[in-house]
Amino acid sequence: MKIIDHIRNAQGKTLFSFELLPPAKGQGIQSIFKTMDALMEFQPPFIDVTYHREDYMYKKHESGLLERVAYRKRPGTVAICAAIMSKYKVDAVPHLICGGFTKEETENALIDLNFLGIDNVLVLRGDAIKGDADFIPTEGGHAFATDLLQQVVDMNQGQYLHEDILSSEKTDFCIGVAGYPEKHFESPNFNTDFKFLKKKVEMGAEFIVTQMFFNVEKYKEFVQKCRDNDIHVPIIPGLKPITSKKQLVTLPKVFHLDIPEELSDAITGCKNNADVRQVGEEWLVAQCKELMKIGAPVLHFYTMSNPGPTKNIVEKLF
Repeated sequence: MKIIDHIRNAQGKTLFSFELLPPAKGQGIQSIFKTMDALMEFQPPFIDVTYHREDYMYKKHESGLLERVAYRKRPGTVAICAAIMSKYKVDAVPHLICGGFTKEETENALIDLNFLGIDNVLVLRGDAIKGDADFIPTEGGHAFATDLLQQVVDMNQGQYLHEDILSSEKTDFCIGVAGYPEKHFESPNFNTDFKFLKKKVEMGAEFIVTQMFFNVEKYKEFVQKCRDNDIHVPIIPGLKPITSKKQLVTLPKVFHLDIPEELSDAITGCKNNADVRQVGEEWLVAQCKELMKIGAPVLHFYTMSNPGPTKNIVEKLF
């Protein structure tokens, strides 16, 4: 079922969903099932699974020369989605990213997803390779999320990459995109970032999932700006509890977000990470209650495949 249909069928009730990371190469799928088992009692209608681009390692030869070797640390997104849908009878939403994939590879992935009966995709540009200062498009791939979005929209209209496909079947993906209540870090200002979001919706995006945030006012302002500018698709808040003091530095650095002073002061005053987890969970419970009160369609948790904190929070809400 499409995400927009899950939300429509809920008739105003706030739903629960979460995001999974594929296990690192060499590990089995049991870590995925362990996370799923811990959270399925809250009846999520859908789960999304991240996609990861190639990274690089340096292999030293006997001559002393270093060889740059590409590898994909977390493969398996399509297979994981298929396994989740088969085992748990829940919709799986794979991420699609620009970096690390050619247009041909993207088309083949979309064909596989369509064959598997996967109805939803979340379209993202993706991150730069570690060590690169900026995002560099893969040769033969897409440079921007709008380009990737257009490819999915084209396939939904029966348009494939090769013109010699004369009788092509239309796909029917429900397409989600990312939204940034505190703007994308590469955008010069919020309004410029917002124009790109509006363009994505006009192109065919049917739902928005936000970057994590810790101030509900920012989400409310973001939603209001969307509505004022004729963006009426569901806007799903992305959420994550703070679980360690280190995250006071890493989260703003990696995700370019603001942590409210009240929260940062409370975490700074904690004696250990157990206390931090309690503070982080309590903050997010209050945040979620306010989001439910204002009608957020879904509470979407970035679990990082660690279900414990999410379970503690969600059992207080549902």
